[in-house]
Amino acid sequence: MVIIYIVKVSRIQEFSNSKIQTDTIDEEAFEVAIKTITSKADRRNGVGTLSEKTVHAVLKYYYVPNEAYHEIKVGNYVADALFDGEIYEIQSKSFFTMKNKLDLFLKDHDVTIIYPIPISKTITYIDPDTGEISKPVKSSKKGKLYDIVPEIYGIKDYLKNKKLHFILCFIEMDEYKILDGWSKDKKKGATKMDRTPRKIIGEFRIDKKRDFINLLPGYTNGRRDKDCPIPAEFTTKDIAELTGVHVSYAQTLLNVLCSLGLTYKIGTKGRCNLYSMSKPKS
Repeated sequence: MVIIYIVKVSRIQEFSNSKIQTDTIDEEAFEVAIKTITSKADRRNGVGTLSEKTVHAVLKYYYVPNEAYHEIKVGNYVADALFDGEIYEIQSKSFFTMKNKLDLFLKDHDVTIIYPIPISKTITYIDPDTGEISKPVKSSKKGKLYDIVPEIYGIKDYLKNKKLHFILCFIEMDEYKILDGWSKDKKKGATKMDRTPRKIIGEFRIDKKRDFINLLPGYTNGRRDKDCPIPAEFTTKDIAELTGVHVSYAQTLLNVLCSLGLTYKIGTKGRCNLYSMSKPKS
């Protein structure tokens, strides 16, 4: 079972890595953003003392460097950044909680949701009683492309809007936790204190509806690759096998793609739904 798990994790990372775009990033600008934000934390006596989490602050500064455009009031809400008519929102989870914001923001603005994915991270524990800081330990958990799938499902009704865009930002990061968990060593269930970016690896951008098809293996720039491994008719199990993710992720993704008219449910195969990239003839 351990061997099977390792192989599956390797396939997930291989698939995620194959989708990462590096030509759109600026490593030097990202380093400047890190130094700018961490220097503010230092002046406030360390990690976790900023009014917002470090990953959130760094990404906001990286994508919109001028602080004059940060924390802009729009109606009854405050946008993370508003520059040249476009709103930028950094959101690490729970996209469904943004619905009211999106209803307002999308009326008059393009909106880009920036979603950080920790492709690798170290974990450092801080003893709440002594203040002792442990040595960083490399986490076995690695972020993957399909982490976005349940999030976009939560706002499925908004995905057809031409003003809504996404940037999946793959980064290396350090995570800090308070050693107050429920396990014997107090690590399981430990309170997350902060996450600090170390390096930007790349992005995966979704600018228009057609771009969602690029979440499938064998699709680039909204088009099917010559060596696309997806057969003419396929199931959720086929997609799960090709990407290494759990079948539930594949099922949720296909649900989203069908709602966008990018894939089609054409029947069943055994106990599984059968899909096609072509609209069935009536």
